[in-house]
Amino acid sequence: MPEIIAYILLGIYLLGMTFIFVYSLAQGHLLLNFLKARRNKSELKLLKNDFPKVTVQLPIFNELFVVERLIESVAKLNYPADKLEIQILDDSTDETVQIIQEKIKEFPQINFQYIHRADRQGFKAGALREGLEKASGDFIAIFDADFIPEPEFLLHTLPYFSSDNIGMVQSRWTHLNEKYSLLTRLQAFALDAHFLIEQTGRNHQGAFINFNGTGGVWRKKCILNAGNWHDDTLTEDLDLSYRAQRKGWEFVYRPEIESPAELPPVMSAIKSQQFRWTKGGAECAAKHAGNVLREKHPFLVKFHAMAHLFNSTIFIAVLLVSLSSLGVWWMGDQGLLPKESLKLAGVFLIGFAIIALVYLFSYVYREEKKSKSLLEAIVLLPVFLSVSMGLGLHNAQAVWEGLTGKKSPFIRTPKFNLEGGKSKLKNNLYLTFKMPVTTWFEGVLALVFITMVVLAFAHQNYLFLPFHMMLAFGYTLVFITSFKSYALGR
Repeated sequence: MPEIIAYILLGIYLLGMTFIFVYSLAQGHLLLNFLKARRNKSELKLLKNDFPKVTVQLPIFNELFVVERLIESVAKLNYPADKLEIQILDDSTDETVQIIQEKIKEFPQINFQYIHRADRQGFKAGALREGLEKASGDFIAIFDADFIPEPEFLLHTLPYFSSDNIGMVQSRWTHLNEKYSLLTRLQAFALDAHFLIEQTGRNHQGAFINFNGTGGVWRKKCILNAGNWHDDTLTEDLDLSYRAQRKGWEFVYRPEIESPAELPPVMSAIKSQQFRWTKGGAECAAKHAGNVLREKHPFLVKFHAMAHLFNSTIFIAVLLVSLSSLGVWWMGDQGLLPKESLKLAGVFLIGFAIIALVYLFSYVYREEKKSKSLLEAIVLLPVFLSVSMGLGLHNAQAVWEGLTGKKSPFIRTPKFNLEGGKSKLKNNLYLTFKMPVTTWFEGVLALVFITMVVLAFAHQNYLFLPFHMMLAFGYTLVFITSFKSYALGR
């Protein structure tokens, strides 16, 4: 009986590591395509004539601290006034309503269209859909409340609609408050890999990419042809992206066009955002994966679409690998598993090495001082991987809910504008998150993996020592920062 349990645990461990390994192959292939794309360095294009009519949509919900900054930035957009309208799609229920109405009076020369909804039906997707019905522009630019678009944004993005078949142009997010704390640095580390390696690598080979919800421009005809905004998933941006590309529309990603934005500075806000992104991604996987596989697409396009749609499922794999490794370590220590099988288990760790390489490249390529950034990345990488694994329990729950069809409301990520002195973290009125029970389980897992580190030295069995050390650090940091940030809102 113990031997059967040992092999079951080993099987679960190997199954999870196989998934991670296959996902890492997709990441490695994206890295190769990124490097190929880098050979053809492109300069920023500039629209100089034939200005089309553009509508800029700004979806807002209770944004006391950043909405004035947003309005000021879009008022500086360098574009002919008679060809530009700016829709403020306001679902706010607090003072943000009055702040917006007073602020837009400062710019009488700008065509601001204020649209307020008393009913938040459909949340962000519903607001965008309602605004689209009244939009006069042929092109629709979208910015969330925490973004500060550059004045030349429209002049730089619109030239890439060089063909009638191009439906969307996405820019690269950059970070206003990256150096605020360790948490913001780690988020920037993750997002840079997505925006530099993944988006570039997919776009270079003609695979599916996604509109990132903000910092991009759509052809209005493309949105309508693809069925408009749907609100049946938490990631309406990813959903519309797949529906449009499945209909034959082409997307363009331009990493040289930057869109600065704010990163959540506290763990409760990070978890809220992560939950929406991972659950929404899983919902889109359930909605689109089968259709993509049945449709006529090249093998690599389908392969990367599956890796893209199911990328959040890696948190379930990491959680299974983490928990099963406890039993595998113990069974191996008791001699219930042959050494050959344990060596086989170690081979799959190459998947983590490939994923780590992707993050290293993204950090180094982003910076000008390559040698210095490489050293910084080497220090930051194990911390990032540890915290990512420490979020495994929280995000695995979100993915499971998404795959199984459990619905939940769209909860937006609060913005703070701490650098501008507009707010403080302590007793912030937008930090109203209640601490979920999973936070206590994260604390328990932190103690479990700390114990495993101690046992590894006591038994001189170092099979999973680096892995368990990272899990111990990750779950400890996630638990402590979660506990502190949930306390801020009390």
